[in-house]
Amino acid sequence: MSAQETIMLTAVFAGAACSLVGVFLVLRRMAMMADAISHAILPGLVASYVLANGPNLAAGILGASAAGLLTVVLVEALQRSGRVKSDGAIGIVFPALFALGTLVISRWFANVHLDADAILFGEIAFAPFDRLIIGGQDIGSQPLIVLAALTAINLGLLLLFFKELKLATFDAGLAAALGFSPVVIHYGLMVAVSVTTVGGFAAVGAILVVALMIVPAATAYLLTDRLGWMIAIAVTVGAGSGIVGYQIAWALDVSISGMIAVVMGAAFTLAATFSPSHGVVARMIQRNRQREQFSADVLLLHLNHHPTGAESLAALTKELGWTAGRLASAARRIERTQLVTTVGDELRLTPLGQEEARRLAAGLGVK
Repeated sequence: MSAQETIMLTAVFAGAACSLVGVFLVLRRMAMMADAISHAILPGLVASYVLANGPNLAAGILGASAAGLLTVVLVEALQRSGRVKSDGAIGIVFPALFALGTLVISRWFANVHLDADAILFGEIAFAPFDRLIIGGQDIGSQPLIVLAALTAINLGLLLLFFKELKLATFDAGLAAALGFSPVVIHYGLMVAVSVTTVGGFAAVGAILVVALMIVPAATAYLLTDRLGWMIAIAVTVGAGSGIVGYQIAWALDVSISGMIAVVMGAAFTLAATFSPSHGVVARMIQRNRQREQFSADVLLLHLNHHPTGAESLAALTKELGWTAGRLASAARRIERTQLVTTVGDELRLTPLGQEEARRLAAGLGVK
């Protein structure tokens, strides 16, 4: 496998693994928990370094996962105290744990080289050179193997516990009534988030791990209201951003991780703009339709209160204080539904229009 293929596949599996758990973080309104865990695992990494007498993949995953779980426990303990809200609890816990890890490093591991840029931003271009050696045999790229395994594990857990996760996410009370423990499911999800964060840490860095967990899921949330489709779209956006981002970064000779984040941001922007139900354009169209319908209803009620049920366009423009364009648009709207007819320069209510006007007036409590 070439270096380019290794880098691209690493990006694909990073996006897929993170998106699978990120969907439930977004649905549970816990997006910032991914950021908290990605920073708070530093003490766990330091502890694993001490216990293993050096860098060790298995020890690092265990230590960082324990630190991630500790973060969740401390955040929820502060929330349950009733004195701190969710965002405040996260803002208290993860800087404290991150600072603790930093202090330990500066005090006892000052002679150990730690590249802050690599930790925070990552360098996926090094994935082909970070090899997994077992028994003297070169198995392959360690980040690629780890992220592929995490994708398979997360997908397997999702398929196995889909019903439980869905119930606990949307109705924890119903889940408890049916015999499922929302607490156990919650902590299981947090363990998966912690392990996935650690797995993507070395390959893509803490910042991009957070982006991969949240941005594809948030993009999918704008495009569908069905959980299955949301997961599929999130994984497609996460994995697809890895492919597209790598290709553009290769062509422009820029940061691969940075370009992947830019592609995800572009996907989210498109979704936020053109989503059929939540997009800016859809909302603008909906507001314009509501405004037009309101004008049509007002015009209908005004004509119904006129003794003859008819009035000239000039008089209506003056009495309602509307522009000629607004009046013409409202008139066309109710004329298409045969509520009024145009007789010369007058708008005249039809029997159907009189009935609709009475219905509107009754709904508004107007006599």
